[in-house]
Amino acid sequence: MNRLLTIAPVLSALTLTLLAAPPAHAQDPAAVAVTALRTSPRAPDGARITKAERVDARTVDLTIASPALGRDGHARVLLPPSYRPRHRHPVLYLLHGCCDAIPGWTAWTANTDVEALSARSRAMVVMPEAGPDGMYTDWYNGGRYGPPAWETFHLAELRALVERGLGAGPRRAVAGLSMGGLGALAYAARHPGMFRASASFSGLADTVGFADGLMDLVAAYGDDPLGPFGDPVEQAAVWRAHNPLDLVPRLRGVRLFVASGDGRPGPLDAPGTPQDALEASLGQANAAFVAKARRHHLDLTADLYGPGTHTWPYWERELHRAFPLLMRAISG
Repeated sequence: MNRLLTIAPVLSALTLTLLAAPPAHAQDPAAVAVTALRTSPRAPDGARITKAERVDARTVDLTIASPALGRDGHARVLLPPSYRPRHRHPVLYLLHGCCDAIPGWTAWTANTDVEALSARSRAMVVMPEAGPDGMYTDWYNGGRYGPPAWETFHLAELRALVERGLGAGPRRAVAGLSMGGLGALAYAARHPGMFRASASFSGLADTVGFADGLMDLVAAYGDDPLGPFGDPVEQAAVWRAHNPLDLVPRLRGVRLFVASGDGRPGPLDAPGTPQDALEASLGQANAAFVAKARRHHLDLTADLYGPGTHTWPYWERELHRAFPLLMRAISG
């Protein structure tokens, strides 16, 4: 018998199999998530995902039509290896700081090993945009409030979308660096029961004490320095309603991790690194926050580690130190 005739059906079947086979990444977590989002979930105010882009096997970038922002917003989602869209996954909201040259929602994956760190976790990591100077608040804007309404974007719109579209569950933690540390502490305090744990790395723990610097930063981006919280005197109540140091009593029941350096060059700094005045100032504010939290007998782990500057190597290290605490809080 002609061998070509014998193997022809096998070759034909193999060809059909190869043609019908999905791309190698078709069933990875990110591809599954992108498929799940084709149902186009909406938040209660009409916010919706207009684009879901697979970045790699575990990472999806979302574009969101946001009424709260008055424009498109963005978020990066890092999925667990065991991801299933119909399961309810614990969630870590990971918040960026101000002033990055790259888009804020990509900052954690660009500057740290959070992908490797979370590779054995069951948790979904959601990294939202907050603008270069958004301050994790619905801007006061002379009493008109947002846009931009960052707090609403994060905790009403984005939260609803990842819960309805991706299977994010009710077991939540939040962590952030610098401006994102403000967000992590303020969000947990202002929304009791929403987050089981909160971690702040070199966070803006006292906005009232840092008011001048905060307003200068906002002005440097061409925005109204009174936009986020109003005038520090005339709208003192607004400032204090978003100030982690004033909100300490409202953090009872939340597992806390608070870390910062003191601005002196430390072990993760290059030789010749100068004193960091910003980290020195934030270190004092964080020490005051820790002292007050201890007076209130909160569930607090503090790492006031002394020498260290306001830079990514320290925040990556502190994320590693905080990660077990955060995962235990949302594991069950």
